[in-house]
Amino acid sequence: METPSIINTNSIAFIGLCNEYCTTLENARESTREELVERMLNLLPRMYIAATDLKVNMIEPEEPYIEGSLDEDYYEAIRRNVENLLGPDDIYLEVFEEDMKYSDTPVSASISEGLADIFQVTFNFISMVKDAPDEIVGLGLIAIRDDFRDYWGATLCNVLRALHHLRYRFGETE
Repeated sequence: METPSIINTNSIAFIGLCNEYCTTLENARESTREELVERMLNLLPRMYIAATDLKVNMIEPEEPYIEGSLDEDYYEAIRRNVENLLGPDDIYLEVFEEDMKYSDTPVSASISEGLADIFQVTFNFISMVKDAPDEIVGLGLIAIRDDFRDYWGATLCNVLRALHHLRYRFGETE
């Protein structure tokens, strides 16, 4: 009987989507605002679906961990490039913030910061699994899946909602 592979088709697709996401944000300066919004509206839902379907055929460690390889300056450059493209539309009201129920004033969030936060996770993941043996890829997949559940999945959904609003606001549907 053959042992199932640690890496399956969905895992490979997820890795490809993470790589495409990183490349898109790294090249954001060459995009128009509309191109970036469209690209994110295409990528983010696919990343969400692929992340929720991640299954890894290996014994899971207690604390899977992805080593941080993205430096602060590169993170900030990615965030700033997106912020510059979106201009004043970068800020949106965040309704799912825990502090919102205790606040008299609206809580704002930034699309560029949300996209950069997701970039940080996916960049570190891609750096970890690139040219790595299957066992390391499996550990990375477990770690990014758990981090998706606990943190960046909600960020993705919030940013997706804000990008959807940018794309379809004021009856602009072309």
